[in-house]
Amino acid sequence: MAAQPRFRNDAVVVANTPHEKHAVDEVLPPFRMFTSGLQHVAAMYAGVVAPPMIVGPAVGLSAKETAFLVGASLFTAGLATLLQTLGFWRVGARLPFVNGVSFAGVTPMIAIGKDRGHDGIAVIFGAIIVASVIGFVLAPYFSKLLRFFPPVVTGTVITLIGVSLLPVAFGWSQGTQGAPGYGSMKNIGMAALTLAIVLVLRKLLRGFLQQIAILLGLVIGTIVAIPMGMTDFGAITDADPIGFPTPFHFGAPQFEISAIISMCIVMLVCLTESTADMLALGKVVGRPADERTIEGGLRADTLGSALSPLFNGFMASAFAQNIGLVAMTKVRSRFVVAAGGGILIVLGLCPMAASVIAVVPLPVLGGAGVVLFGSVAASGVQTLAGAAMEKGENALIVATALGIGLIPIAAPDFYHAFPKDVLVVLDSGISTGCVVAIVLNLAFNHLGRKPHPEELEQQALAEVTAVH
Repeated sequence: MAAQPRFRNDAVVVANTPHEKHAVDEVLPPFRMFTSGLQHVAAMYAGVVAPPMIVGPAVGLSAKETAFLVGASLFTAGLATLLQTLGFWRVGARLPFVNGVSFAGVTPMIAIGKDRGHDGIAVIFGAIIVASVIGFVLAPYFSKLLRFFPPVVTGTVITLIGVSLLPVAFGWSQGTQGAPGYGSMKNIGMAALTLAIVLVLRKLLRGFLQQIAILLGLVIGTIVAIPMGMTDFGAITDADPIGFPTPFHFGAPQFEISAIISMCIVMLVCLTESTADMLALGKVVGRPADERTIEGGLRADTLGSALSPLFNGFMASAFAQNIGLVAMTKVRSRFVVAAGGGILIVLGLCPMAASVIAVVPLPVLGGAGVVLFGSVAASGVQTLAGAAMEKGENALIVATALGIGLIPIAAPDFYHAFPKDVLVVLDSGISTGCVVAIVLNLAFNHLGRKPHPEELEQQALAEVTAVH
């Protein structure tokens, strides 16, 4: 058996014994496990609660019912994360892979359930269940597309993931849209201060404290924001201590063909993004994601999505921002993320505990998010550095895919005249960029071209590396 690679500082080295655990399978001490897992929760919290907070009012739910959706989303995100990190049978990537509510489904879910209240939510849940079951069946076949994701494709997609997430951080930095002070110098200054705190902590601290610099930055930033009147503790006092997400709280799922078709498109988007995220995470942790890993990861995605509506949750997908956290902290243990999944479940069962994290002001989250999401983009650039840009038309592939993938960011209204169902795909720069990169890579590097013996040797070496 070949020796497993392990990490020493930032370099990958080969373990001296074949029995030494890979860093991904390392079990950390309880306190480090908890705090590192909590940092993952802090990084993803806003992304988990944002979709239900948007969809709930849009379909006519009350504030209390929307709060119930938020708790359910936290609970189901925890379940899906445990499926990914711990896994069973051939379900789960068994990587430090975080799952939560997918933003790709927000627009179609609003279109499905608008002004229909509980009936609209029931139709949404029915469509998610059917689309997720179909996705579970397709997962083994979708994973066989791995050979169409060489560095020129994965590097482009990883870069797009990071760049596409940065506007989220910029939005957080401005505060709550529509609220007093939105976009003010005070809010943006708070975000800049948090960013500076994180950078200083990363520079001055060592060891474990350096690894949780993001969490410490969020805590310090929140404390600084208290005397400035930027924190609201009302969420804690108004929350119930216990609140289990009762199965089928909004009634039995309803099944409509048009809604199912719409959510099937969303599922394909999620499968594409999760595949790219697993490839990115595999490179970050030094355990390249092979076909079986991706198959297991996609099965966990789809199984988690199928179970979510039972507990009033939405479609689950990968959270790319947490890949940036893994890259930055160098904590590669999947059990750390599993601990984060456990924390999410507790938060979902205890609305009062969940509201504690909600106290963190959005500008503070935005300042930390710049570092997190920028780290993802930097990982993509690093991947592109090894993509043999000087060979063939690889530079053209990257240029075109990046250009098209950035359209939703650079020109958000570019596709305004297109049908809403098509916008599910086009409004995701990650998905469109990924599709363009794959198609162009096929056209320029596969169709009608025989690889040189040297390229075949490199490909074989890459496959062997992926297996080990």
